This record gives sequence, structure tokens and C-alpha cells, in this order.
Amino acid sequence: MLVRVLTQIAVVVTLLVLVGVALFVGRYRFRDTRLEWRDRVRKVAPITAVLAAVLLFNSVARQIVPDLSLLVGWNVTWPIYDLEGQFILWLQDQATPVATAYFSFIYIYGYIFLLVFPVVAYFALSNTRPLRELLAAYTLNYTLGLGLYVLALAYGPRNMMPELVEALLYDTYPQYQHLTRQVNRNTNVFPSLHTSLAATVTFLAYRTRSVYPGWAVIAVVLGVSVAISTMYLGIHWMIDVVAGIGLAYVSVALAGHLVGRWSLSASLSERDLSPRRLLER
Repeated sequence: MLVRVLTQIAVVVTLLVLVGVALFVGRYRFRDTRLEWRDRVRKVAPITAVLAAVLLFNSVARQIVPDLSLLVGWNVTWPIYDLEGQFILWLQDQATPVATAYFSFIYIYGYIFLLVFPVVAYFALSNTRPLRELLAAYTLNYTLGLGLYVLALAYGPRNMMPELVEALLYDTYPQYQHLTRQVNRNTNVFPSLHTSLAATVTFLAYRTRSVYPGWAVIAVVLGVSVAISTMYLGIHWMIDVVAGIGLAYVSVALAGHLVGRWSLSASLSERDLSPRRLLER
């Protein structure tokens, strides 16, 4: 079942990316990409390797984070509930079949498309800085998010109040229980990484709106929809979403600072120790 679910996601997201490329990227950028792709790969390879290492570490660490947070973390579930009250219950009271179908689709497919498409779109640019900032911001989101999961133990609304909060996602896509069991843990809700990563893409899309104006609009719509979907489906508290937006802001700001101050590819280019260059000295 899990293989079937992953295959379905891959097919749908691929189709969405192809549509996005046709609408926003343009043929001339791919013409340039065919000529420059090696140089672009070289420039983004260091941060790509760091992100891959962080994702690998996260996949292992998140198996033990719940046990670790039980030992050293602070259970913030009741403080969150006391602060925001029954907002999630009110939000679910507004549920309709159309809204449930939309937010369920957004939570699974729209979210993954939102993360994947800008990688393709920014790779199509001769200037690799937007792509390097995006990958650096992803890395920071996962790194800082994992640390917060250790420090703050929190159960989501549907785990804390299973008799009151409906599992609307599984009403629409029951097969996705097999997927969420692999990537989610009941105590990993503060902050919402769905929200932080979606907001990260939205912030960077707004920053690059002069290059991809149409994408900036779509990114805002999808980013807001992802944030709402996490609450509507009973997965996250509103405070988790607010914290996720804060994490995204910090990650984007730090990524811009780090990419601007330190770049392995740029350092290698500046050194340029080729024989021809040495003869010219």
C-alpha cells in the first residue's frame, strides 16, 4: 500500500510541476540551462549535500526524538490549549465536503508541489543564489525544527481530543495513514514544519517576484492553504502554525545571511588556481 501511495504522489506532483514549468519558467530559460547546467550543479552541490545529510539525520533522529523529548522536553500541550482554547473545534465546525477535499489535497499534494517546484524553477535561473538560499532555508528549517521538537513536547488536537477532533484527512484519503505513520510522530507538532516550509517558499517567492511574478501569487495561495489545512484537518494547533511562520522567517533570514557571507563555490572561483591563471600572474 505504501508503494502505491508514494507512486500516486510522485505522478500527481510530477504533473503539477510540469504544468508549473510550462506556465512560469519559459523555454528560453531551459535553453540557457542546457548550456549552463554543469556550472549550476557545481555551485549548488555543497548546500545540496548539507541538506541531504540533514534529511538523512532527521529520518533517523525523529525515531528517538519522542523518547528524548519525554526525558528533557517541556510538555506544552495544555499551555497551548489554555492559550488558544477551542479554535480548532470551531474551525472544524465550518467543515464542508468541498473544503475537506480541497484542504486534504493541499496537505498532501499541494505541499509537496510547493516544495519541489521552486527547486526546478530556481535551477532554471543563471543566478544560483535564489536556489542556494532556498536549499539553505530548507536545511535550517529541519535543523532548528528538530531541536524544538526535543525541547517542546506537544500532542496535536486530534491526539489530545480524539473524541472531539475529526481526522478529516483520513476520511478523504484513508490510504495516507500508511504514509503519515512513516513521517509523523504524535509529539512532533510544535512548530508545524508543514507551515514553516510552506511559508519559507512563500517568503522566497515574494522576494523573487520580479523574476516569477505568477509563481509568487500561486505560492502565497498555496502557502496560506497549507497553513490552514494543518489546523482544519486537526493536525496542528494555531500556535504551532504561528511558530512555524516564525521559524520560516528566521530560516530565510539566516539563509540569506549565510549564502551572502559564505559560498564554497564562490571561494573556489575566486582562488582560481588554474595553470593559465598562474602564468598570467
